[in-house]
Amino acid sequence: MQAYWTTATLAVLLALGAPAQAQTAEPPPGAQVESLLLLAKERNLDVAAMRHEVTAATERVLPAGALMNPRFKMELQDVTKAGSRAPALLPSDAGSTLYTLTQDLPWAGKRDLRREVATQEAQAAQGRVQQSWTELAARIKTVFAQRYLVKATERLVNENLSLMLQLEKVLQVRYAGGLAAQQDITRIHVEHTGMRVELAALAGEWRQSQARMNALLSRPLDAALAAPEKLRPLPEPAKLNFAALSERLRQANPQLAVEAARVNAAEKNRELSRKNRYPDVTVGINAMQRQGAVNEWGLMLELNIPIQGDVFRAQEREAQAMLAAAESRQEAATHQALADLADNLSALEAARQTEHLMTFSLMPQADLTWRAALAGYENGKADFATLLDAQRQIRQARLGQLKAQVDAQLRLAEMERLLGEEL
Repeated sequence: MQAYWTTATLAVLLALGAPAQAQTAEPPPGAQVESLLLLAKERNLDVAAMRHEVTAATERVLPAGALMNPRFKMELQDVTKAGSRAPALLPSDAGSTLYTLTQDLPWAGKRDLRREVATQEAQAAQGRVQQSWTELAARIKTVFAQRYLVKATERLVNENLSLMLQLEKVLQVRYAGGLAAQQDITRIHVEHTGMRVELAALAGEWRQSQARMNALLSRPLDAALAAPEKLRPLPEPAKLNFAALSERLRQANPQLAVEAARVNAAEKNRELSRKNRYPDVTVGINAMQRQGAVNEWGLMLELNIPIQGDVFRAQEREAQAMLAAAESRQEAATHQALADLADNLSALEAARQTEHLMTFSLMPQADLTWRAALAGYENGKADFATLLDAQRQIRQARLGQLKAQVDAQLRLAEMERLLGEEL
C-alpha cells in the first residue's frame, strides 16, 4: 500500500512538473536577427577578449604618468676599523653608515605626455572593440540573410516539385489517352530529378550556414537554430542620403576612431621626443651615522646630461615619421570607407529597384505566361515543353525577387558596419 502511494505521488509530481518544464523550455534562437545579435554580444569570445584588452590598456594609463619608485641605499664604511677586527655587518658596529634616499624626477611635462599617450592607446583599444563588434554583427546579419534565402528557396523548390507531381498525374492520363508523347514523360522526370538534386544541395548549404552561425555565436556547431522568419525592413530612401551618411561615417566609424587615436598618440610621442633634449633630475637626502647616532645630513642633486644631439634628432625624426604614417593611414582609411559606403549605397538602391521590377513587372508577366501556356496545353494549342518553360520563368522570377531582397540585406549590413551603428 505504501509503495502504491509513493508511485501515485511521483506520478502527480511528474504531471505537475511537466507543464512547468514545457513552459520554461525556450525555443532555439535564429528566428529574428536581433536575438542572434544579443546572444553574440554575450557569448562571442573574440569580443570578450577585446574587452579584456581594453581593461588592460586602461590600467596602463596610471602607471604611465606615475613617478618611479624612490630608491634607498645603505653603505657601511670602515667595517674593519682600520683592519683591527673582523668585518662588522651591523650599522652600530661599523665605523660609519651612510643612508641615502633618492627620487628620479622627469623633466616637466614628460609624465603628462606619457599619460596622454597611454590614454590614446586605451581609446584605440576601445575603438578596436567597437570595430570587432560591428564586423561580427555584419557577419551575423549576412549569414542570417543567406539562411533566409536558402530556406525560402527550399520552399519555392518544394512548391514547384509538388506542381510537377500534379502535372505528371495529368500527363499520365493524357498519355494513356494518346494525347501526350513519351518524351513529355521523360522530360518531366528530368525536371523531378533536377529539383531533388537542388533540394539536396540546399540541405547542404543549410547545414553549412548553421555551423557558420553557431561559430559566430561561440556555440557548438551542431546547436539548434530556428529558421529565419523574415528579413529586416530596409530604411526609407530619404534616410539614404550620401552626404548625411558620409558625415555619420566620419563621426562613428570604429576604424576611423582607432586611426584618430593613433594620430593623437603619435603627436604626443613627437612632443615627448622633443622633451628628451632636457635633463631628468634625481634628488636625494642622506644621513651619516657614527657610533650609533646620526650626526650628519646631506642633500643631493643629480642631472643626466643630454649631449647626444644626433640621437635626439634621430628620435625626433622617427616620431615625426610615425606621425606622418599615422596621418596617412587615417586619410587612406577615410577614403576607403567613403568609397565602400558609396558602392554599397548604389548596390542597395539597385537591389531595391530590382526587387520592385521583379515583384510588379516580371512576376505578373511570368504568371500570365504560365496561365496562357497551361490553357494552351489543355486545348492542344501548346506543347508540354512550352508549359515547362513558362513554369521555369515564373520560378526564376520568384527566385530573382528573393535574391534581390537578400542582396539588399547584405548591402545594408555592410553599410551599418561602415557607419558603426544601425540605420
